[in-house]
Amino acid sequence: MGHALATDLYELNMAASYLHRGMTTRATFSLFVRKLPPCRGFLVAAGVDDCLDFLEAFRFEQEDLEWLSLHGFSARTVDAFRDMRFTGDVEAVEEGRIILAGEPVLEVTAPLPEAQLVETFLLNQITFQTAIASKAVRCRLAAGPIDLIDFALRRVHGTEAGMAVAKLSAMAGFVGTSNVEAARKFGLAPSGTMAHSYVEVFPTESAAFRAFVEDLPPPYTFLVDTYDTLAGVAAAAQVIDELHLTDNVAIRLDSGDLGALSRAARDMLDERGLAHVRIFVSGSLDEYRLEDLVTAGAPIDAAGVGTRLGTASDAPYVDSAYKLVEVGGRPVMKLSTAKETLPGAKQVWRAEQLDDVLACRGEPGPRGAEALLQPAMRNGRRLRPRSSIAEARARIGCDLSWLRDAAKAIRTPVAPEPILSGALEDLAGATRRAVPVAGRSHGPPPRARRGH
Repeated sequence: MGHALATDLYELNMAASYLHRGMTTRATFSLFVRKLPPCRGFLVAAGVDDCLDFLEAFRFEQEDLEWLSLHGFSARTVDAFRDMRFTGDVEAVEEGRIILAGEPVLEVTAPLPEAQLVETFLLNQITFQTAIASKAVRCRLAAGPIDLIDFALRRVHGTEAGMAVAKLSAMAGFVGTSNVEAARKFGLAPSGTMAHSYVEVFPTESAAFRAFVEDLPPPYTFLVDTYDTLAGVAAAAQVIDELHLTDNVAIRLDSGDLGALSRAARDMLDERGLAHVRIFVSGSLDEYRLEDLVTAGAPIDAAGVGTRLGTASDAPYVDSAYKLVEVGGRPVMKLSTAKETLPGAKQVWRAEQLDDVLACRGEPGPRGAEALLQPAMRNGRRLRPRSSIAEARARIGCDLSWLRDAAKAIRTPVAPEPILSGALEDLAGATRRAVPVAGRSHGPPPRARRGH
């Protein structure tokens, strides 16, 4: 299914008008983030592959056309939609590339009605997945030596979002997920412990822990904070010792002062000769709490990160936009206050130890620089396969090594900014002067600041 009706009504209205007037010239739209949230020093591009899948399968199904006929669209428009497929070209970054404000994630060049109709779906996928991937990478940066597990499924906004979070967290370097279907679909390690209710239905914590071992295969993680946390640690230690559990065993702390409790638990376990027992923590964790735990030297081996990851709680969206930059070979730009755009198809050039350069599409880059936007579709057909999770993870790691430490800071990050090339500045100035707005004068376009 091409999900052609997964769009806003105004996209259908504009496309219908274009078709009615024969306005099918090729147009280029650029999808980018206007500005980063103040708590972000970078973003991680994600959702590109899902966008390419959508574009390749784009079509109106018969039931879509029947619905449109019942809701005011003319027979002429419905017939035009019936035959419509996406026949355009796409330049896009690859999954997992780090991007900055103003840098296109993808650019679509297609007949105007086609390029217009796909806007909503592309923005939906890139906006959500980029927000989550960026949050997950920040958690991974903050966690240092702590292994991370995705616990987000029960608190995200729908199961489809939960699947995306599991995939994106794996891209970021998480080692497992509680989401069983995601583990099956994406080849991830399923991870789970027990609930407090499991402990409560047994007469004692020790009885619950013994039953868990008797009934299930390893690994074994005992939830120890149902009643008194340190008493729970003692009960788990007793069962581990009595049953001679020497591998794949941990205790889980899910509440309270995780730093202090983890230190006390570590001492208790070590005193009993159980240095091999890992300490797993969970409970409203995010990059800020993880950084605090690592800074304090808490002896934590692994952590489950859920609600705040799956909702990107401190920055639940990014200020994304999909804007027309060229139509029929003519560069165009928007001059709205605080929402001004840059004209023309673009390229982003990246080189080690240098600021990114945002340039015109055909403009050569600096010596040794890499072009981030690569051909992804031609004539409606993909040119590259979907990225594996491992490939996306490798790109994230490579770009993080390029990124300044100030941008990777968990608190008060400083985001670099791309430099505008001279040719793009000139194009913006010429396009601005050509904008047909009576009685209005425009100054020169703002030059992007040099990155910090």
